Amino acid sequence: MMISLVRILAFFFFFLFPSSPPPQIVARQMIAQGVPGAIVNVSSQASKRALRDHAVYCSTKSALDMLSQVMAMELGPHKIRVNTVNPTVVMTDMGRINWSDPQKSAAMLARIPLGKFAEVDDVVNSILFLLSDESAMTTGSSLMIDGGFLVS
Repeated sequence: MMISLVRILAFFFFFLFPSSPPPQIVARQMIAQGVPGAIVNVSSQASKRALRDHAVYCSTKSALDMLSQVMAMELGPHKIRVNTVNPTVVMTDMGRINWSDPQKSAAMLARIPLGKFAEVDDVVNSILFLLSDESAMTTGSSLMIDGGFLVS
């Protein structure tokens, strides 16, 4: 799987450095330089399913999904693809702290057919796929990394 420098930079901007410039700024630079490529925004399964006590989180992630779809439509003519990855709980350091209590995690895990939360590599590998030429015809899509949460 070959990945261009632009795609690697997009990965770093949006996943490793969440305080990086908004995707529209990066897209403007890509257009100005005539650089095709891909942008992957990190959303959440919570953009597709209401979760109690998560009104702001769910609504902002839904907005990110729609922004990504509009960007896909607008940037497609510039050969720039835009997608989202939508993971369930990810076992980052923060994820382990917030979800290590079996009593708290049991209800969420019961709704995930694969019976586990995502690992960081699950998200990274999905992002790399969407940045690669292997997904050359994929734009405006949300890739669920939820172990089946949304089908349960």
